[in-house]
Amino acid sequence: MNWMELGKEVIEGKELSQAEALSILESDDDELLSLLQGAFMIRKHYFGKKVKLNKIINTKSGLCPEDCGYCSQSSVSTAPIEKYAMMDKDTIVEGAEKAFKQNVRTYCIVASGRGPLNRDLNTVIEAVKEIKSNYNMKICACLGILNDKQAQSLKEAGVERYNHNINTSADHHSQITNSHTYEDRVATLEKVKTAGISPCSGVIVGMGESRSDIIKMAEALREINADSIPVNFLHAIPGTPLEHLDDLNPRYCLKVLALFRFINPTKEIRISGGREVNLRSLQPLGLYAANSIFVGDYLTTDGQETTADHQILEDLGFEIDFLNEPVQV
Repeated sequence: MNWMELGKEVIEGKELSQAEALSILESDDDELLSLLQGAFMIRKHYFGKKVKLNKIINTKSGLCPEDCGYCSQSSVSTAPIEKYAMMDKDTIVEGAEKAFKQNVRTYCIVASGRGPLNRDLNTVIEAVKEIKSNYNMKICACLGILNDKQAQSLKEAGVERYNHNINTSADHHSQITNSHTYEDRVATLEKVKTAGISPCSGVIVGMGESRSDIIKMAEALREINADSIPVNFLHAIPGTPLEHLDDLNPRYCLKVLALFRFINPTKEIRISGGREVNLRSLQPLGLYAANSIFVGDYLTTDGQETTADHQILEDLGFEIDFLNEPVQV
């Protein structure tokens, strides 16, 4: 496959066939650099060499009634994580201040649970209002399943983006959780879109899915029209039902990132959880396909030092995107 030619066709509006999408995931490792070159052509066309920095704050940890097999916070997990109720407003705001000083411009307020309790939602809303009045940051909330009123309340508070991952394909969903449906997740995304909030939705790769499932995920997110797509790679945590899965290697992870860029060329593709443990020494190459990363720690697992991520960008000749807007080049 001529990946550069395919990249040009994608920029011109082509949608990949199933065979072309599968050929990315099945490509020989010897083709990896040329594949990434094709992905970078697309990425550079829409985003230049800018990289968006995002930071998570886990405002409520554990205590979740859902049975998601990958999650250390779920009801079926025995992982020894820290568990706590919703943080107070001031702690959430202090996290934003710290993130801003680290050149982060998208602050992600996350809470465990099926959906937000009213008192927790009110805490988030008050924190968002204060953050927006003091810092030039975009706010992404990730609070679980929402109703229409909750989505509208977040919009009015100043939340620009809402994350609710599809996590896997519709076909594979029942292998990961049975406490909610794939359709429940899509419905929440539709509610936030109706409220005027930018939808963020992504996946977790490495949960026993097939290559066909991965293609279906990327295509589903194109259909949902998610503006931001976090691509997580399973960090198998002892004590979770998926603790035994360890099938990923850095080269395959890079092919997955390339696939998502080819299928969702104009969207923010973010290398998310599991980046450090799965991409390892090849982390920098991921940014030839993706244009966004999380910095710092994740929900219950450690990330690397933010200064290390800044160094990666400098070494690549890339720059931090302070405006959080695509640029045409």
